[in-house]
Amino acid sequence: MAVDALNPDQQAFDFACFLGRLTHSKITGIFLENLLEESRPVLKDPQGRTIMYRDDDEAVEYLSKKARIEENISLFKNGCINREVCFNIHRALGQPATELIEESRFADLLVIDAETSFNRGLEANPTRFVKEILQHAECPVVISPVSFEGLDEIIFAYDGSASSVYAIKQFTYLFPQLQNKKASILHVENSGGWQEHDKLRFSEWQKEHYTDLHFEVVFGDTNDRLFDYLFKRKNIFLVMGAYGRNAVSSFFKKSHADPLIKIISQPIFIAHI
Repeated sequence: MAVDALNPDQQAFDFACFLGRLTHSKITGIFLENLLEESRPVLKDPQGRTIMYRDDDEAVEYLSKKARIEENISLFKNGCINREVCFNIHRALGQPATELIEESRFADLLVIDAETSFNRGLEANPTRFVKEILQHAECPVVISPVSFEGLDEIIFAYDGSASSVYAIKQFTYLFPQLQNKKASILHVENSGGWQEHDKLRFSEWQKEHYTDLHFEVVFGDTNDRLFDYLFKRKNIFLVMGAYGRNAVSSFFKKSHADPLIKIISQPIFIAHI
């Protein structure tokens, strides 16, 4: 779980604990401190040795931030203990994005809040930091919900691509405990509908994993129709394929997940090959 060490998100923590209890897994809180060496209240000689501490406003602010981080780590530990969730703590002291992407290589899943940011200015949702993580993470990523009241249905967004099937597989392998939940495979396209051979292959594979499987199709523009279909639905877990792999824009690689993350308040699972 990615944690802004100074401003942790309680909803993201609650949802990570839900997943930990569901799968009987250990949660690793990766505390992104973003307090770089040059911001520390010390003066050093040319050899890098500390020669004095500065007693000024910057030093007071730095020490205040360190105290807040220690308090937030303690709250995380106590929260996991109270919820009977096993946990680890990892303190990322360098560049937040770089450290988090490196950690993702050996993680099964990364949970992050869409509003996580280390930019002092106002940002859109998802933030640039979260977009970078989604594009480069080496494990599936879950965008935590604004609030979570339970899970009634899993919606797999299928567009015929290998990446969408890969995301479905990854989710299924990570959460076998959800086999009795309603599972809907949603196909959005401009014309036509489900190809029978696709339905057959999905049915043969998914029947080994889900007891209540449904196929749905909506027609029209992908973004618009996904909005219409998902906007008012509650207690769902949305599963999507590749993020940032669409060559529509060479300037900034876009994904259908971007506008969905801004609007849908439900948890979103994103994986790419």
